[in-house]
Amino acid sequence: LLTDGLRAEREQGITIDVAYRYFSTPARKFIIADTPGHEQYTRNMATGASTADLAIILIDARSGVLPQSRRHAYIAALLGIRQIVVAVNKMDLVDFRQEVFDSIRAEFLDHLARVGCHQASFIPVSALDGDNVVRRSTRMPWYQGESLLERLEAAPVDLDRAGGPLRFPVQYVQRPNLDFRGYAGQIVSGVVKRGDRLMALPSGRASRVKSIVTFDGELEEAFAPMSVTICLEDELDISRGDMLVPASDPPHVSRRFDAQVVWMHQQALNPERPYLLKHTSQLVPATVAAVRHRVNVNSLAEEPAERLELNEIGRLTLETGRPLFFDPYAVNRHTGGFILIDPLTNVTVGAGMIEERARDRQAARDAKAAFDELEFRASRVTPAERYSRAGHHAAVVWLAARREVAYLVEAKLFSRGCQVHVVAEETESPILPELAQLLTAAGLINIFSVSRFDAGERERARRLVGEESFVDIAPGSLPSSDEQAAREVCDELERRGVIRPGWRFSEGEGI
Repeated sequence: LLTDGLRAEREQGITIDVAYRYFSTPARKFIIADTPGHEQYTRNMATGASTADLAIILIDARSGVLPQSRRHAYIAALLGIRQIVVAVNKMDLVDFRQEVFDSIRAEFLDHLARVGCHQASFIPVSALDGDNVVRRSTRMPWYQGESLLERLEAAPVDLDRAGGPLRFPVQYVQRPNLDFRGYAGQIVSGVVKRGDRLMALPSGRASRVKSIVTFDGELEEAFAPMSVTICLEDELDISRGDMLVPASDPPHVSRRFDAQVVWMHQQALNPERPYLLKHTSQLVPATVAAVRHRVNVNSLAEEPAERLELNEIGRLTLETGRPLFFDPYAVNRHTGGFILIDPLTNVTVGAGMIEERARDRQAARDAKAAFDELEFRASRVTPAERYSRAGHHAAVVWLAARREVAYLVEAKLFSRGCQVHVVAEETESPILPELAQLLTAAGLINIFSVSRFDAGERERARRLVGEESFVDIAPGSLPSSDEQAAREVCDELERRGVIRPGWRFSEGEGI
């Protein structure tokens, strides 16, 4: 009766809505989110689990592992809860037998491994008399582990929040007078210090932290989940929905991505309808590009589907009107989570967990197969002959920066007689690394102006081209001035030996 407060819950003996209860011990404070187990209330379970650090899954020792228990484990894993405690209750009704507990443990461990949970604590308890709830029981001498409360008091919280890369979604720009411009928001992960070099997304412009302002005064550093105002040395055009990140470790930037979505509304998902997507501090229009499959939460089978009904979970490809700055949900729950909103009623209709940037997988496979059949390395013109003629080596400049910088670099190199070309990514092509490999074999300096940063794609291009021919310009590492940034890229090419220092093409040379 502590958590089942609704009359219908007490009449039926089930949990329907999420109930939050608070208690504390000398060690720490706790919030219990008691969530329903019935499949009809999957959306309520997902709501309660979305902010939890730890999940306690109750299993009746008499009944063993039920579909409800498997569903709980799957949703807990889906929502990024890494700490699972399985409390096998009512051990008094099975005479505290160890073989019953061991059987349940073995069966459920196998299911946990299937949903991606490889660590879990199993505790035999009897709530009737408090066995292994607060204090260890003397009636189960075969169990030598912690009681449930001891396990809760020892559980770590916010495992990766302060340890990951900085993510600072801007909520508000403070401009009380002409001498102050600050960007207010909550640090959702990582640490920021005075003097750190940060990049503003989506512009890609970088600056250093001048001060970190709070109500109690300025700080030398701040960390998640603190709410602060960050002032930069340069006055950058930043507004609500933008994000400040380390120039050396940015998130993914994309308008198209794959996500697991829990559908939470009576009206089914309609791929032909527009929705609003709330992600960190920005609200953007979104459409469902594809319904990949629906997940049977009891068997974990992936079933074909054209839409999602209430309480169903499926994998969708979503496309937004503006780029999102995100990490996979498994890496960062705060930048990887979002909600879908009905634009007509303003009702939340779905909750999603981003998995990765969406790619047209079949198109990528077809393109790769086509490239594999090309013998573009079989040229009878040697790299030395190309260098003698062009005055430079072939190279790929991977430039995750403003597009204008790429065209300025192209103009400067062309004026020096270089054979140079810009590949400006208008859409999210899956074949950029293969294209880089092909153009490098032709002896060109290729400037790849990528519209978003993807570490995996960059490393694939580096591997195909070769370390000696790959020049990586990290996001946010260039000055805010386009002209100065272009000069620095050219200087880097000289330092790397790609082009001859100060070389100019003169009439008749190499001809």
